[in-house]
Amino acid sequence: MEICFTKMHGIGNDYIYVNCLDRELENPSDIAIKMSPRRFSVGADGLIMICKSDVADAKMRIFNADGSEGKMCGNGIRCVGKYLYDNRIVTKKEVDIETNSGVKHLTLHTTGDSVDTVSVDMGMATFSPKKIPVLAEKEMINAPLIVNWAQYNVTCVSVGNPHAVVFVENVDYAELEKVGPLFEKHELFPERINTEFVEVIDMSTLKMRVWERGSGETWACGTGACASVCAAVINGHCEFDTPITVKLKGGDLTVTCSRRFEVRMEGMAEKVYDGVFAYED
Repeated sequence: MEICFTKMHGIGNDYIYVNCLDRELENPSDIAIKMSPRRFSVGADGLIMICKSDVADAKMRIFNADGSEGKMCGNGIRCVGKYLYDNRIVTKKEVDIETNSGVKHLTLHTTGDSVDTVSVDMGMATFSPKKIPVLAEKEMINAPLIVNWAQYNVTCVSVGNPHAVVFVENVDYAELEKVGPLFEKHELFPERINTEFVEVIDMSTLKMRVWERGSGETWACGTGACASVCAAVINGHCEFDTPITVKLKGGDLTVTCSRRFEVRMEGMAEKVYDGVFAYED
């Protein structure tokens, strides 16, 4: 079976996008596993299906490189908005996208006939252990956690996806390949966890690296950037209602967190190429 796809990325967080508005893929988990390996296949952090929605302009389904289905992707949803507009599936610049974490509102910023950047209303962040989920009796804000016989102070928050944020002095020295999998599969996180290692540059700038569940270290994570800003403001590193620049391997995102922990994110979305993949079930 031939699968027509578009390769896109948001500051290096790259996914394979398939138009499923007329018909969804039958084996998206297996397809994600076979298309995602770098060097041996298309290569990506995962697969995103753009599907029909009864409550929004389109629905986004995301499958990580290991085939597991995710709830939400901040960088991915910006690319979905660009795909819909650039391909004239929608002609408006205010777009709603259904996700497994609810409907998200996008504002598309264009140059000519093409989308350059996208702002996303990410909804309200939560520190509730049950909603993240975390097996803890109270909110984990700068709370001690033992990983590989070492103690880390973590702030756990959900912005559509579960995140554990760790503040470090120098993020370049963080051993993500070593400790990332241990955080991801820690017994405290029944649905696994995304882990952000964050260095505070100043009150309006953070530098972040991320270990994503199901994908490993990626160049960027939109919900992770949002989670990092929420963790930074609740711990007093940054201020509420102030645009915070989050520097990631793939580029910068701008995130604003209100006092009610309503989060808004803005960043680029870019198409790389179109292709056809020969899929064998």
